[in-house]
Amino acid sequence: MAELQAIAQLIEASQNPTQTKEAEAALRQEEAKPNFSILLLHIVATGSYPNNIRLGSALCFKNFIRRNWTDPEGNYKLPQNEVVAIKSELIGLMTTVPPTIQTQLGEAISLIADSDFYERWDTLVDDLVSRLTPDNAAVNNGVLQVAHSIFKRWRPLFRSDDLFTEINHVLSKFCTPFLALLEHTDNAIEQNQNNKVALQQNLSTLSLILKLFYDLSCQDLPPLFEEQLPSISGILHKYLVYDNPLLHSTADEAGVLEYVKAGIFEVLTLYVQKYEDVFGPLLPQFTGSSWHLLTGTGSDTKYDILVSRALQFLTSITKINAHAQTFNNVQTLNEVVERVILPNLALRESDVELFEDEPIEFIRRDLEGSDSDTRRRAATDFLRQLMEQFEKTVTDVVTTYINHYLSEYAKDKAENWKSKDTAVYLFCSIAVKGTSTTAQGVKNTNQYVNVLEFFEKNIAEDLTGDAHPILQVDAIKYLYVFRSQLTPQFWQSAFPLLVQRLDNPNYVIYTYAAIAVERALYITTEDKQPIIPKEVVLGLSKDLLQHLFKVIQQNPAPEKIQENEFLMRCVMRVLIVIREGVVPITDIVLRNFINITMVIRHNPSNPRFYYYHFEGIGALVRFAAPSQPEKLENALYDPFAAILQNDVQEFTPYVFQLFAALLEANPSGTLSEYYTQLIQPILMPTLWESKGNVPALVRLLAAIIPRGVNSIIQNNQIEPILGIFQKLITTKVQESHGFDLIEAVVANVPAEVLRPYFRTMLELMLNRLSNSKTENFGLRFVRFYHLVAARDERGLGTDYFIRVTDEVQNDVFRPVYTTIILPDTQKLTRPTDRKTAVISFTKTLANSEAFITRYSKGWSLTCEALLKLLINPPIASKSDDVILDQDVDDLGFGVGFTQLNTTRKVARDAFPEIAGDGDIKGWVGQYLKEADERTGGRVGGFVRARLSEEARAALGGLMG
Repeated sequence: MAELQAIAQLIEASQNPTQTKEAEAALRQEEAKPNFSILLLHIVATGSYPNNIRLGSALCFKNFIRRNWTDPEGNYKLPQNEVVAIKSELIGLMTTVPPTIQTQLGEAISLIADSDFYERWDTLVDDLVSRLTPDNAAVNNGVLQVAHSIFKRWRPLFRSDDLFTEINHVLSKFCTPFLALLEHTDNAIEQNQNNKVALQQNLSTLSLILKLFYDLSCQDLPPLFEEQLPSISGILHKYLVYDNPLLHSTADEAGVLEYVKAGIFEVLTLYVQKYEDVFGPLLPQFTGSSWHLLTGTGSDTKYDILVSRALQFLTSITKINAHAQTFNNVQTLNEVVERVILPNLALRESDVELFEDEPIEFIRRDLEGSDSDTRRRAATDFLRQLMEQFEKTVTDVVTTYINHYLSEYAKDKAENWKSKDTAVYLFCSIAVKGTSTTAQGVKNTNQYVNVLEFFEKNIAEDLTGDAHPILQVDAIKYLYVFRSQLTPQFWQSAFPLLVQRLDNPNYVIYTYAAIAVERALYITTEDKQPIIPKEVVLGLSKDLLQHLFKVIQQNPAPEKIQENEFLMRCVMRVLIVIREGVVPITDIVLRNFINITMVIRHNPSNPRFYYYHFEGIGALVRFAAPSQPEKLENALYDPFAAILQNDVQEFTPYVFQLFAALLEANPSGTLSEYYTQLIQPILMPTLWESKGNVPALVRLLAAIIPRGVNSIIQNNQIEPILGIFQKLITTKVQESHGFDLIEAVVANVPAEVLRPYFRTMLELMLNRLSNSKTENFGLRFVRFYHLVAARDERGLGTDYFIRVTDEVQNDVFRPVYTTIILPDTQKLTRPTDRKTAVISFTKTLANSEAFITRYSKGWSLTCEALLKLLINPPIASKSDDVILDQDVDDLGFGVGFTQLNTTRKVARDAFPEIAGDGDIKGWVGQYLKEADERTGGRVGGFVRARLSEEARAALGGLMG
């Protein structure tokens, strides 16, 4: 009991902002003790604890499972008895806890299922089925929540034999009792028409059944469902039109009845999209009911999810030509637009309130598709689908309404501004064809409308005038949506107007202006030139950046500063565009970045904002550090060190990357005292436990080593670094990082210092090659070999490698060379790696004693491998200056490592002094010729004695 109480107190303390850090650190210490997870579950199960502690415990359990269930190879990290106990307690617990706690436990079960279901948890489905009851909705809901948390994983997956084996395992056990439960639930709803509590519980069961119905059908139609489709459809239709005053929601939020009907529409949409051949005959009843529902449902926000799902269903029907023909006449389309599209597309009072009271939420809904369940988005999608089928007819019908609303606006611009908003929205809905891309906006437009003409007649006035704020946003958004359709000449006049809108005091207007400016700066013409010339941006950059920083920091609270990621993304883009043009204003930019960093480190709350923030700092480092490295190193050290000292885990991988980029910007510099002091902390094992830190830590160490090698040797830090390498190359996930680290060591640490460790290093590599070689590991080993073999001037070289390898096992180099190094060298793809291999093979032919005395056949094989590489001689390209634009939605924030694109490390030539002019063939010929002269014609003798006629001619040509 004392243990339980202590953990419960820590969980409570972790919910107090003043104690969060200390409490979380203490909980991480408790994690290491046996049965910590079981104690968490006991707290969850104990009703005498307050709900916030039980919920916190469930959340803590979920995060514990995420970190500690399995290692990267899929092996359990917990003792077997704890694994068994967790699995046996979880399901029963789900049937007794409140829904909010069920959600957290359900996510934990989903995490366990990712690695264990179904082969290592093959009793789960039987356990679930055994707990289903004919009449206890509370228990059933817990069971169904578990089932949904596991089966929903199938929805996004690609078809595979393993997936279908798992699904068939579930269907064979679950389908029959599941359909029986559907029938029991239907009966229970009938029998409890006047019992509000029982009704709500059973409707909740039906809502979960619908989610599971979708899960079980998402990949293929279960045979049992197909057999019983008419009766299942009957129940679905019954509840689509079902009503009971006891279930009417009085709040603004959707109630259980709305969620049930929305769930039915979700299932119907799936069945129309995937199983229309079977489901088609049953469709007409649903089409008619959905039409009545849409025309009869009020505009209250609580019905939004229901109306949007109904529209999504109609959209899916319209995709099928045979069903779409229902709408193919002007009269029907007029009715559709008037009775369904317009009521759901028009701006409502709740939208205006959102615009005024929660502007950032308004922007996100409008811009990012987080409005997928809004009426506006669903009505637009339905209209666009009708457009795909009947482009000309729909355009004509909708244009009539657009003109009507524009004329309404013209009568009284102040009073009728919503009419214009509807007109603009309608126009955009029919003008866009295909999907709009994050990078380019709309690529194709409706041939029956003129986007530029509409802008000039109706939109431009709102960019320059004093229209209602929402109309100004519409105008900016118009530029944003159709940005690829506008000519460079058009942009030259429109861009300054956008920049002016950044000065507008309205939150949504200046944010949309920042969004549109950022994307305009990203667009290029067909010949890859920026549509807004760099010199234009340079002229504006100082004022533009100062203004953006001022707006970002106008409210100094950490959560307010980082609320608006769109402003910071615009800062980042300006810096990427002006490149070295930032140098004269470095002080201003640096000061603002440091101020923001020092504030938001106290409460990192918006991953998108701080991702763009650190990308912006990365751009500053990339373009300003080469000319003023000490200034940036000195200025950024303190704020970055504060982040590390305070263990701001969300920021540390970014800080390590930026520290590395600062060092790489000045590779010939000495290592300052700052960085020398940093080495010992970053070698601590605890830092390396977080997978998100590893790539950035490796890069930082690899950047420190060239500048600080003497300090590292003096402070006996080689061994800890090699210990990290040893740990990294044991797993497939981290093996590349291990090789990145050891390559930095080998390239910079003197051979005599490495000599005592080299055998152990090679032993580790050879063990992996013989026991668990991956394609990647093989290639990285080959790359490592060539790096060592090519460095004979530094005391390494081919013979050094052979000598140490043979210490591991006598004559083991021979099979390693012939079965791995020679064939896999041809698989190296990067020009820098292939160049290193050419140098390595050339030096082997010229200098290796072992290949003269022991491996006479190996000499000729090496020569053939070299000639193959030279068929397309590798040219180490100059560093690539393009900064990739990563879609922020693709980034898994908080999950692991997030790469900063502005400081992305480019592949560097390990031998820039060799064949700097790109003539590697010439270098090979000259090097072998000089070796031949130095050794009294030995190389030429081997060419004549050991090579085929073809190879003799090729090599002779090089040396000739």
